[in-house]
Amino acid sequence: MTHFDNLETRSTEQRAKDIAAMLPAQVARAQALGGYSESLAGVDPTTIRNVTDLAQLPVLRKSELGKAQATSAPFGDFTTKPAHEFSHVFQSPGPIYEPSSNDPDWWRMGRFLHAVGIGKGDIVHNCFGYHLTPAGMIFESGARAVGAAVLPAGTGQTELQVIAARDIGTTAYAGTPDYLKIILEKADEMGVTLGITRAVVGGGALFPSLREWYAARGITCLQSYATADLGNIAYESPAAEGMIVDESVIVEIVTPGTGDPVPEGEVGEVIVTTLNPDYPLIRFATGDLSAVMPGQSPCGRTNMRIKGWMGRADQTTKIKGMFVRPEQVAQLVQNHDEITKARVIATRENEQDMMTVQIESTSPDAEAYAVSVSQLLKLKGRVEVVTPGSLPKDGLVIEDQRSYD
Repeated sequence: MTHFDNLETRSTEQRAKDIAAMLPAQVARAQALGGYSESLAGVDPTTIRNVTDLAQLPVLRKSELGKAQATSAPFGDFTTKPAHEFSHVFQSPGPIYEPSSNDPDWWRMGRFLHAVGIGKGDIVHNCFGYHLTPAGMIFESGARAVGAAVLPAGTGQTELQVIAARDIGTTAYAGTPDYLKIILEKADEMGVTLGITRAVVGGGALFPSLREWYAARGITCLQSYATADLGNIAYESPAAEGMIVDESVIVEIVTPGTGDPVPEGEVGEVIVTTLNPDYPLIRFATGDLSAVMPGQSPCGRTNMRIKGWMGRADQTTKIKGMFVRPEQVAQLVQNHDEITKARVIATRENEQDMMTVQIESTSPDAEAYAVSVSQLLKLKGRVEVVTPGSLPKDGLVIEDQRSYD
């Protein structure tokens, strides 16, 4: 398979030369924006030419972005265009607002779809959400970039999805890792054979057992690492050795909570600088953990590799493609006087994420708590009411019991 473009196979020297030419201009764009008026004050953009130079600049955290957006809606003066000049404005939990453009492959997802083998002649069954959050549009723009058609399916109404996939002849899937299995099992119940042979997934970990389940059905399933703010950061190729960093971002791995780089191979927090001129995020902290892999991918792509998502630097955990944050659990406790403590537990059952919320309370009304859980955590899950004082005193508010090996 040919590569998406020549950028993927550049020499290390050429890539460094190209970044040295582009990075100063990106820092200058950021410096001209109100959002960076304090953090980049006094910085000479011409001196910021590589990842070592970037380490001199402060880290931008999502909490800071949220505060800026609250006082200067919707983008906190971090974009080079006003909101009405973008094609879309999205709202992610927080709330955090993100822009989007109809410019070709603005989110840079086409590179990933091409690596999986999706292109002209394919119809992508896109099960990422299209409402408020950008995931659906991120993957749709990637499909456009490789010339594939799209069924904008979203989630739910699984039987209708099976019928549509059969009638339309969808050949590829985009969505969270779990949901394709639900569609395929529903198809089995209905006696329907679907023609999906490739899957591009994100929004949660692709567990090895689930990847093997798909492979046994003749489906190649690879994952990307992307966020609503940054777009595509890194992606798997058929070589299946780590994740290759996208050509339009610069990735650093630092000691969590700091901006200090860690030695190669050591686990740390992922910090990303984009080269997107519309939305120049400089040293943006993802809160995710990963590590650099030595060497280059056997697939011929030459950019740096990371080991993929390895957890969170804080207790924030992604369940069913949605982040669950400690502050949401704290709000659940605050909303009910009789609750003394709560703990969210993430597990796996039948290759699907499951959420259990254990609540210390003097009231046995689990149904009422289930309503609060759904409203505050934006997910449905089991609710277990336990005796006050019975939950572990280990500081964990969110416990992830899933195995990523």
